[in-house]
Amino acid sequence: MTRARRWPARSLSGQMALLLALALFIAQALNFTLLLRERRTLRLAQVTGPAVARLVDASDRNTSGRSQGDRLGGERDGHRSRVRRLASAPSVAGLDRETQVEAAVLSGLREAGAPGSRVVAILRPINPKDPPFRRRSPPPPDVDQEIVIAAEQPDGSWLMTRLPWWGGEAGLVWRLAMQTLILYAAMLLPVLWVARRIAAPLRDLTAAAERFVPGDDAPMAERGPPDVTALVAAFNRLRARVTAMLDEKDRMLGAIGHDLRTPLAALRVRLEGIDDEPDRRRSIGLVEEMDRTLDDILSLARLGRPGELATEVDLAALADAVVEDFRDLGANVTYADHPRLALRLRPTMIRRAVRNLVENAVKYAGTAEVRVEQDAREARIVVADRGPGIPADRLGAVLEPFTRLEESRNRDTGGIGLGLALARAIAREAGGDLHLRNRDGGGLAAILALPR
Repeated sequence: MTRARRWPARSLSGQMALLLALALFIAQALNFTLLLRERRTLRLAQVTGPAVARLVDASDRNTSGRSQGDRLGGERDGHRSRVRRLASAPSVAGLDRETQVEAAVLSGLREAGAPGSRVVAILRPINPKDPPFRRRSPPPPDVDQEIVIAAEQPDGSWLMTRLPWWGGEAGLVWRLAMQTLILYAAMLLPVLWVARRIAAPLRDLTAAAERFVPGDDAPMAERGPPDVTALVAAFNRLRARVTAMLDEKDRMLGAIGHDLRTPLAALRVRLEGIDDEPDRRRSIGLVEEMDRTLDDILSLARLGRPGELATEVDLAALADAVVEDFRDLGANVTYADHPRLALRLRPTMIRRAVRNLVENAVKYAGTAEVRVEQDAREARIVVADRGPGIPADRLGAVLEPFTRLEESRNRDTGGIGLGLALARAIAREAGGDLHLRNRDGGGLAAILALPR
């Protein structure tokens, strides 16, 4: 039976890798936030300091009578630091304003005692054809914008200066992203390798538990970290104890079966001497019923123990053979022919499960319809009848041992409730299951599903 594919993050190595990746991501996110904040603080200082100095100097040099557009400052600091006097505030239409720069420059002007009631700071693209650029080298590669800072004067005019504006935040994001990927490759791959080595004994332990068969005395190799080694050792001890208990149970069941069958056989011999034919048949029938019940109980208790080996069997031929056995006894059982369907199973146990289902259908409905179905995942033997069916709320209950729909102890109305339980136990031991479904129009369908 195929196992469902699990999401990798549910495994030990996947969870360790996911936890480390999450921690790295949070660390890188914090690093990026702090670096971006520091970069913006530095950029703000690089812009506001020179801007305040130039505007204060220009304000001191400003005298009445200078015309609009006159230069009021030189080109100190090696920047395009020319300060111009404008009649009105620069236009901000369609441009981004830097409010932090405006507040910082205004605060700097007030601290320096320079006049200025309002400050406007706008970003605009650098034009390489601008006269200052024709006289100097072009701006650095990471500078594609300039910031225009203007301060209002008491006479209503404005002093304006222009400074380069360092952007480059997109490049910073890409660099941090590449750094994160490199960290992931450098740290996650070794962690995954170590985690898989740690988890390997756990995977072996899971596989050993799933394929555990009583009597298999080969212990698992105790390897891995101390905690894992202790777990494997505990599993080996548990397996030995379970095997010992099952062996003891089998010896006890064998003794019970021998001790009960011997007096039953003796009782049957004595019953053969009864002169009254109806009484004799009835008494012998009770003994035979007790013998079958004992056989069902012992078979149910011994399921899962090594016994008959699994062989390749034609499931369709097996179902047909069971139907022929019932026909030989005069039962009304039909079989729908099916092509050969080879499965690897324990034929005696599967035959017994099918026989129990057919016997149950004949007992309650008088007839049984048997057919074989298959698909890509499983093969099914369906035993259907037109009897009274089972109430929907009892479909699961009747599969439990010693559960009967008819509450009386009369064996003529349906045994002791082991037939369906034994059939389901046999199906599950083979990796399948038994399903019950009421039929449209009345009746019951018992479906013995087996994996292909």
